[in-house]
Amino acid sequence: MLQPSRKQNETPAPAPAAPVSGQAWLMLALATVGFAVNFWAWALLSPLGPRFKDSLGLSSFQQSLLVAVPVVVGSLGRIPVGALTDRFGGRVMFPLVSAATIVPVLYLGLAGHSSLTALLVGGFFLGIGGTAFAVGVPFVNAWFPPERRGLAIGVFGAGMGGTAISALTTVKLVKAHGMANPFLLTAAVLAIYAVVAALVMRDAPGRNVPTEPLARRLAATLKLGVTWQASALYAVVFGGYVAFSVYLPTYLKTGYGLAQADAANRMAGFVLLAVAMRPVGGWLSDRIGPVRVLAAALAVVFAGAFVQAFTPDLAPAGTIAFLAMAAALGAGSGAVFALVVLLAPADKVGSVTGVVGAAGGLGGFLPPLVMGSLYGAYGSYAVGLVLLAAVAATALVFTGTGVRHALTRRVAAVQAH
Repeated sequence: MLQPSRKQNETPAPAPAAPVSGQAWLMLALATVGFAVNFWAWALLSPLGPRFKDSLGLSSFQQSLLVAVPVVVGSLGRIPVGALTDRFGGRVMFPLVSAATIVPVLYLGLAGHSSLTALLVGGFFLGIGGTAFAVGVPFVNAWFPPERRGLAIGVFGAGMGGTAISALTTVKLVKAHGMANPFLLTAAVLAIYAVVAALVMRDAPGRNVPTEPLARRLAATLKLGVTWQASALYAVVFGGYVAFSVYLPTYLKTGYGLAQADAANRMAGFVLLAVAMRPVGGWLSDRIGPVRVLAAALAVVFAGAFVQAFTPDLAPAGTIAFLAMAAALGAGSGAVFALVVLLAPADKVGSVTGVVGAAGGLGGFLPPLVMGSLYGAYGSYAVGLVLLAAVAATALVFTGTGVRHALTRRVAAVQAH
């Protein structure tokens, strides 16, 4: 009996590319912009962390908590928001999430930055912006044929570059025009986007609309193997990206003595490279399979974290290590959702995305707290980076065993039909 080839084990046999309408590309563009704008808002506190630490006398742990709170709220909020998107569609949910995010943005800019408590309250509700990811994936997925979904979801995922907008502009705007300025600007952009999305966005014709109650759908989602497999991997790759995007300015300022603006600019470079590599990861997954892409990405993260644990000079070793990890984390994030759209039932993509997105965000919530605590205890970030290398190695083994076998079974089932 002939055995299937390794490539057949990873991805279904290529089919002729189905045509993609101009409207589908327009919807992808709108969703990507919406993701970027909401992530811009979601990341507003991160570049200002060192400033608040100095002005409010925060400890390393308190500073880490400040930038981590929006991350965890935005992450957990993706679970119900993803399920609601399955039910009501992105046409309803994108304007709703964007409009709701305006409230904490205005609060933080106008009144909520005078104490740690006020910042934490504002940061909690700022997490709403982070749920936009769980709206976009099922919305985009429904517009594209299966053989184009890896690329489409990867392009949408590039909207995480909204954090780079925040990194490049927030500190400069505060210095030039005062604390309220970047928050007022972001609120205005959110309002414009919410109106445009409400007027222009359309859900894909014939999209699968679930009829089961929300609680039952979430319970069914948690029983799917892909939910837990993709969650574990996304917690590492996207969690690593989020952790670096919110904590890198603090790390560079504390560990290397860089000025706040210089540290924020370097973080923006990290983010932009990760953003650029996310659609590449999705595109490669369409062609060689998400398992191979994930395995390569995790190997690079392991090597980069191990090198950086020795705190090498930034030029060139430290810069190379960080940029290599940025590229790998971006490509790996794209590959995870190429895996999701291959394995998840069509009417549960939003629900699975919500849970997986939550896991990714939670993966980004813990490292800043761990790094802050370890630095406070030992005066070094080395232990935290060694832990990242160990987690990447573990995820690499899991990808080559459990995830590969799950995808093989799925491909065999598809080919049998």
